[in-house]
Amino acid sequence: MMGLMVGKEIGTTSSQTSETAGTAGTVRATASGGRPATATRAWTTRLVVVGIVLSAVNLRPAITSLGALLEEVRDGLGMSGSVAGLLTSVPPFCFAVFGVMAPRLARRFGPATVVCAGMAAVTAGLLIRPYAGSTGGFLAGSALALMGIAVSNVLMPVIVKRWFPDRVGSMTGLYSMALAAGTSVAAAVTVPLTDALGGGWQTGLAVWGGLAAVAVLPWVPLVRDRGTAPAPEAEARARAERQPPALRITRSRTAWALAVFFGLQATAAYITMGWMAQIFRDAGVSASTAGLLLAVTMVMGVPLAFVIPRVATRLPHQGPIVIALGVCGLAGYAGLYLAPAGGAWAWAVLLGISNCAFPLALTMVGMRARTGAGVAQLSAFAQSTGYLISIPGPLLVGVLYQHSGGWGLPIALMVGLMVPQMAVGVLAGRDRVVEDEAAATA
Repeated sequence: MMGLMVGKEIGTTSSQTSETAGTAGTVRATASGGRPATATRAWTTRLVVVGIVLSAVNLRPAITSLGALLEEVRDGLGMSGSVAGLLTSVPPFCFAVFGVMAPRLARRFGPATVVCAGMAAVTAGLLIRPYAGSTGGFLAGSALALMGIAVSNVLMPVIVKRWFPDRVGSMTGLYSMALAAGTSVAAAVTVPLTDALGGGWQTGLAVWGGLAAVAVLPWVPLVRDRGTAPAPEAEARARAERQPPALRITRSRTAWALAVFFGLQATAAYITMGWMAQIFRDAGVSASTAGLLLAVTMVMGVPLAFVIPRVATRLPHQGPIVIALGVCGLAGYAGLYLAPAGGAWAWAVLLGISNCAFPLALTMVGMRARTGAGVAQLSAFAQSTGYLISIPGPLLVGVLYQHSGGWGLPIALMVGLMVPQMAVGVLAGRDRVVEDEAAATA
């Protein structure tokens, strides 16, 4: 979440970038004869790690907790089926629209400040939406939470690149593992937690706002220390701010390949989360077992999300990992078509492995740009464009299922999308950086 070339290119600046956070505390400690600067930096680094993990845990419960209680929310607010269907497309839409804002906000206020504000927005949105009392208010609260998630999505690779330039794979793996854990836990425990709290869907949704509030806390000291960096770093920051705010990211073929790869893997993930349980149920699997199979698919991302980025950063080309994940996806789809009930557990595992293209995409975002500003732009471009690409997929699967009366055409669509995902993933995994490509085509 660096390849050999990037590691060489940033090696000379690693010590400087790793000291960006907490520099003000370091200066105060040294000037007053307090703790040594190294101790302050170590404390700040640990705080950033905690902030990354807690933020990652909170990037999906707003979505998966709603999915678990969608029927109750529909009944409680009197939603029509079309409005409820709209809710399933709101997350990628918000990620695409609001994610574009993240680099500009980060340049003005600093990445840590924006992530802190993003977690605060998630907290407010999750606490507001269950008690808004209307469909419009519920959608507004959801949009507020998703806005915070969107900017944090984009800036997590930037945070990792800035504070841990020599440990991008490990930190991206840790972040991706925490994200997968938050996703699966929210899906698994929202219903029993709601029952334990009295059965009201409002309480079952609002409780996740408390978890988001905890994620605000580690970033607060970093916000407080911002703006008081020592003179050399302040001058470097001023020079960076005087530079053109954006490179021509759209001139980079790698940026486009990564954006399409991100979009296609997101499409596969949303189709899996939205429809896989129904495929198993239509094949005769019980509802409870279908839910467990979906949970298995999601849980696969917890250990693999930590392993895959570490392996990816040790390879000059990430294409082999892209191919391996794609082959698992194709095998899982073939199983769903030929024997959905007979090999259900195997197909769930294979599709869970395939969905780990997400942490791989995040890792490549950090590897395909040389500078922190480049990572911010690439992350915003790839995620915003990718989430726009992913919006129609789950809806199209539903249309094909409804009109064909079976899962043959939807599964054929899934297979058809996996092939170009593998192709563009191989292109995105080549050992190059977007700054060089953009400059070469200028």
